Amino acid sequence: MRSHSSRRHLLRDMAAGLSAVVLPRFAQAQGVTQPTPGPPGRPGRHRVDEPAAVEVNARPLPSFDIRDRARVRFGALEYRSGLILTSSFSGFGGLSALRLDAKGERFIAVSDQGTWFTGRIVYRGRDMVGLDDVDAAPLLDAHGKPITATRGWYDSESLALDGAIAYVGLERVNQVLRYDFATGFTRARGEVVPLPPAARKLPINKGLEALVFVPKVMSKATPPSQPLAGTLIALSERGLDAGGNLIAFLVGGKTPGQFSVRRTENFDISDAVLLQSGDLLILERKFSWLGGAGIRIRRLALSDIAPGAVVDGPAIFNADLGNEIDNMEGIDAHVTDEGETVLTMISDDNFSLIQRNLLLQFTLVD
Repeated sequence: MRSHSSRRHLLRDMAAGLSAVVLPRFAQAQGVTQPTPGPPGRPGRHRVDEPAAVEVNARPLPSFDIRDRARVRFGALEYRSGLILTSSFSGFGGLSALRLDAKGERFIAVSDQGTWFTGRIVYRGRDMVGLDDVDAAPLLDAHGKPITATRGWYDSESLALDGAIAYVGLERVNQVLRYDFATGFTRARGEVVPLPPAARKLPINKGLEALVFVPKVMSKATPPSQPLAGTLIALSERGLDAGGNLIAFLVGGKTPGQFSVRRTENFDISDAVLLQSGDLLILERKFSWLGGAGIRIRRLALSDIAPGAVVDGPAIFNADLGNEIDNMEGIDAHVTDEGETVLTMISDDNFSLIQRNLLLQFTLVD
């Protein structure tokens, strides 16, 4: 485990870098809610019960296209660098969500086994070359115990940040936990965020998959009076409405309610990120035994999202097994000193010997 000083610096960097100001917190006044037991199933030997330092090995991916190693442009994205991550630490893997600081260096991630991972991406020039200062810690419940102590409470698939407040979505039980990092960083205790009743009706393993918090001010280029300011957007992987579209929720804020994301080509949502421009990028994936695996990114206008709306947007990136992809489950964005918007994606290896933990970076060029 890192020193108390190191953890304090990491908390300060994350709080400063991931949000320029301390924003309104709609869940601040809610009381602690007792967790409801979930369906059968517990994480196995990959669960983490105590904080631990983790050594992560990184092998570079010099190209993204397996068929054409010289190719760097993929739709609206340009490949920068990538890493294959491995570790002898049994709890490392299952990485399902990732958030970075403003420089794209410090990160916090969650594993689907109910684990926090924090650390730093090491760069050489603009290329990622490794991870350092990596720590693991269990997500805690309201009583200070690992959430995995409650049956079915693991499957932590999504992460959103509002300054020093973190929201984590648990797909297995379709719940969201709120953590105040100011009370202990990854040793903070989680409180249940009230959700619309419809959220509890989502499919057990296709439920809450992506969380995005809308800040009051995203950048100097966007208006300060966003209608969704202070809202937590919660998107399901494959919870379908009557029209076969993907169910999503607006939690808190001025206009709470339910909306849908149009589902096309059998893609499901795996994560999302809000750009400073006000666009919402949706990371999606699909798999079939005949068609294989694929991922894409769609760009949605935040201004189109409202209770009752069905929103859609163009695909700006597509990739398949001819590219260096895996089970891509996390996406985030940061802006470099040169003004480039960089997208970082991470994969969930499901702790499988035939899957990989990939960390990929692209420049958004359009």
